[in-house]
Amino acid sequence: MTSAQLGTRLRHLLELLDGDVARVYADLGLPGFRPRFTPVVRTLAERGPLPIRALAEALGVTHSAASQTVTQMRKLDFAELHPGTDARERIVHLTAKTRELLPVLDAEWTATEAALAEFEAELPGSLSELVAAATRALEARPFHERVSARLRTT
Repeated sequence: MTSAQLGTRLRHLLELLDGDVARVYADLGLPGFRPRFTPVVRTLAERGPLPIRALAEALGVTHSAASQTVTQMRKLDFAELHPGTDARERIVHLTAKTRELLPVLDAEWTATEAALAEFEAELPGSLSELVAAATRALEARPFHERVSARLRTT
């Protein structure tokens, strides 16, 4: 398999997983709620309001990615921003609408986790563990560095 094929297959796999979870949200009467909102909602429900930077760290994503997700959530009234202690800091809060949805979202999360375990049992290994291992390997030695090293030796 070439790197282009791997990238295409990974994107397709993510589309299959996220697309079906989005359909579950629609089935539950949550149109517009996206799979990428779930980690934000779960983190804020567990920890309370957080600055965007702290939210990004908790999620393991960039500040920019967290900010973009929060912006999308705000447009759909799933999150709101309040000023922080300094003018630049913005604190992310769940809206009352989202807090009311927490029992439904918790039930969906439990069902999704069970379905993931069932799905992974059909595979030769744990997809979750493989993704975590791949992420750790690329954080230790980025793919750019790996490709660049190969270019220098050819």
